[in-house]
Amino acid sequence: MKNLFTNLRGDLFGGITAGIVALPLALAFGVSSGLGPSAGLYGAIFISFFAALFGGTNTQISGPTAPMTAVSMVVIAGIIAIYDGSVEKALPAILLIFLLAGLMQIVLGLIGVGKYIRYIPYPVVSGFMTAIGVIILVTQILPAIGYYPKEDDAFVEQFKPQAEEIILDNILKDEAGEGILVLEDFEETIKRAKGITEDDMLKEARTLAKAEASGVIGSIKVLPRALQNINWIELILALSTIIIIYGFKRITTAIPSALVALVVVSGVAYGFGLDYRPIEEIPSGFPLPNLEIFTEFKLSTVTPYFFTALTLALLGAIDSLLTSVVADNMTKTKHNPNKELVGQGIGNSIGAIFGGIPGAGATIRTVVNINAGGKTKLSGMVAGLLLLIILLSLGPVASQIPAAVLAGILVTVGIGVMDYKGLKAIPSMPKDLKLGPLKFSSEVVIMLVVLVLSSVWNLVYAVGVGLVIASLMFMKQMGDLTAERSDVKTLGKEKGWSDEANFPKNLIEEVYIKHVKGPLFFGSTNEFQALADQIPYTASYVIIRLDRMQYMDQSGLYAMEDVLQELNKNKITVLFVDLQRQPRYMMERIDIIPDFIPEEHIFEDFDHCTTWIKNHVKDVY
Repeated sequence: MKNLFTNLRGDLFGGITAGIVALPLALAFGVSSGLGPSAGLYGAIFISFFAALFGGTNTQISGPTAPMTAVSMVVIAGIIAIYDGSVEKALPAILLIFLLAGLMQIVLGLIGVGKYIRYIPYPVVSGFMTAIGVIILVTQILPAIGYYPKEDDAFVEQFKPQAEEIILDNILKDEAGEGILVLEDFEETIKRAKGITEDDMLKEARTLAKAEASGVIGSIKVLPRALQNINWIELILALSTIIIIYGFKRITTAIPSALVALVVVSGVAYGFGLDYRPIEEIPSGFPLPNLEIFTEFKLSTVTPYFFTALTLALLGAIDSLLTSVVADNMTKTKHNPNKELVGQGIGNSIGAIFGGIPGAGATIRTVVNINAGGKTKLSGMVAGLLLLIILLSLGPVASQIPAAVLAGILVTVGIGVMDYKGLKAIPSMPKDLKLGPLKFSSEVVIMLVVLVLSSVWNLVYAVGVGLVIASLMFMKQMGDLTAERSDVKTLGKEKGWSDEANFPKNLIEEVYIKHVKGPLFFGSTNEFQALADQIPYTASYVIIRLDRMQYMDQSGLYAMEDVLQELNKNKITVLFVDLQRQPRYMMERIDIIPDFIPEEHIFEDFDHCTTWIKNHVKDVY
């Protein structure tokens, strides 16, 4: 903190520039999430300020990002559906999940998980990021052409019978809970059913219509209908936004093209009095905490979304720390990953209490900040304060922004967030998997599985599936590699190690020497277990060289036990040479030592073992 004002001019300029870049994205992500533009703006304000203040990357600019918004969108849609389509009723539960995700990030930072984030496989991250781009791109097609399913009366009409069933079912559930539902008397049920109005039916049907058209699959389903009901003004506004964003970059990158598009297209639409759909009204005044998160807390609301909150926490951690690495490379500094997670967690927690959507370190905004002169935490705090000033002074003006403009901005975000580097590498990746005559690349398979499952099924489960597949693939490859390098040969068939030169030639038939190279773990147990079958009938002693076996897992431990049991049954004496500390500890735990291998059969080096052999083994063959 003592160095906070050492670069005041650069940090002010960097923070202001980053805040200007963040404004249109914050509004767009808020609309995309389903909570409205104010939620995006609140998230950007509090996350940017507090993540900078408490974080471990001096130049990081944080706020709502595409990946975090995509996952948040799923959470928000699911909870709103439970609350009959009412955002107001669902809001405390939604914000509680976001608060839980922030608290989880703080815990992850405190227990030191930050340094392990880098071990997440690239194919999983690549597939996920490309899926985020697909989700944003496809789901923004409908608002970009001005089609909103819940406002299409003919489309909503299809859901009225289902809406009636749901409302009646809810009445029966309420009565059962109140203890007044009995077979002999349905008078109360009939009375409540008669109280159902046409507005109640329409509201429920609109909720069902919106749910049916949500996500990638839902958007694709209703796309033919949407194309028949294009609002040409909305489409022109969205296309104009996209053209300006890409076109203005060719002129200059000094001014954020998204902001230029937002101001120009919104100004033209408002100035010419076009009949467009504005975004939701942004409340004026300082954001107030949503205390209903605590007063209406229900554990049953949180429990089903525990793993979703954990996914948000981990995703925010990955997103932020990847951006931290970019910042390090640009500034030649070193971030503190665990402190950064704590800062992000504090920012997300406070943002959730004030009604904001969750976020993370944003690469583009961080790069803009550094290029504009930002060097300390002050720059991120300035970005948050600038957005707060804009909210307080320009809230009513911002409420006139066309929804199609933000849809156009999000289309460019969706296109930009995809991992084109990973996609371009698909043809050149080594094909290390075989399925009959076909060959595949394991990394490409992982990336495509995560991409497809994230896009059409569930972002949370897709990442989990991708990590499991990646782990299994890695373990198989390591097992194969270790097995290749672990030689199982007799002294007579293999060039002996240097210290075996003086081994008695006349005892080669009586003594079988096994070299173990590398760890004995689940991937190499099959080859080791074949030992008993490889021993020639002339051998009555086996020397197992363990100099280069520094590790064994539980699978390797039991494989060793099985082999020793078999050799013991065949009356073959086993000698260990240079047994390492970890394998010895494992074998002592289940009494392999001394039950199968007594201490006098464990030697520090091969010379001592050779001396013992000379004194105890007779030349029979």
